[in-house]
Amino acid sequence: MSQAIHEFDVLKTAEAWAGDGRSLALATVVETWGSAPRPTGSQLVIDADGNFEGSVSGGCVEGAVVTEAVDVIESGEPRMLEFGVADETAWRVGLSCGGRIRVYVERVN
Repeated sequence: MSQAIHEFDVLKTAEAWAGDGRSLALATVVETWGSAPRPTGSQLVIDADGNFEGSVSGGCVEGAVVTEAVDVIESGEPRMLEFGVADETAWRVGLSCGGRIRVYVERVN
């Protein structure tokens, strides 16, 4: 599946969930360094219950983004998150080869 189709699906899901009255946050990969599993522009939509669709990384990183997104929904304050690991621990946390990513999380109104 191409990146453009993936992003469209995430935004369509966000639109549908918002239409259902869910409180939402949108997480977007805004910068990458080294090897990263998802490119800049990848997105994840999260609701207040922690349900999500899309992908910004995988592994522990994605779980951390979902947790932070629930806090963003509650507070209304956006956050810039940065994740990075050394090569020897990269696979365990979902970054394939010691990459780093920066993810912007904002509430969707």
